[in-house]
Amino acid sequence: MDIKIIDAKKTILEDNDEDAEVLRKDLEEKGILYLNVMSSPGSGKTSCIISIIKRLESDFRIAVMEADIDSDVDARKIQEETGAEAIQIHTGGMCHLDAEMSRQGLRELKSSPNLVILENVGNLVCPAEFDTGAAKNIVILSVPEGDDKPLKYPLMFEKADAVVINKIDAIEAFDFNIERARENIKKRNGSIPVFPVSAATGEGVDEITDWIKKLSKNY
Repeated sequence: MDIKIIDAKKTILEDNDEDAEVLRKDLEEKGILYLNVMSSPGSGKTSCIISIIKRLESDFRIAVMEADIDSDVDARKIQEETGAEAIQIHTGGMCHLDAEMSRQGLRELKSSPNLVILENVGNLVCPAEFDTGAAKNIVILSVPEGDDKPLKYPLMFEKADAVVINKIDAIEAFDFNIERARENIKKRNGSIPVFPVSAATGEGVDEITDWIKKLSKNY
């Protein structure tokens, strides 16, 4: 007797991709720009998002969705430092957000935002596998992690629409070469924009916000 084998992961990913495309089109029709920010833990996602909000708060109605396995530390920090609406999404142990989780979070936003930033669960592996329905994916690579991460975690950088290199104020303390990082990113994803920044000092953040403003013209 032949045994039927089902590739469950492939089926789940395909179903999610279809759902994500539906969500993406719906948000575009509603004029909502949805950005998915991914990185490893400790790269400075929250600090970068705070810097971005402070520069864009006069141009957009901004809300943030914080995805974590547990805690509400980041959502509280966003609210306290920017005043923007922030909600926490607990993934129940899952290391990523998918399209339906995004949809659930978006339904809970009360401020009628036209820019929503998702801080995805912190790791460089599974968040890249699941389409959240976002218009663009931003990957943050921090200087202490090393400039070789695009080579070690190819899918994350292949899925990126832009890469932020954070903590450049500390570059002299680490073996990190920005041009080498650019080359490694290019090997994975052609000529996507790369923004060297310091969320701590604000250096380079204006270039990211200018990029976001250009994106918003389509919404």
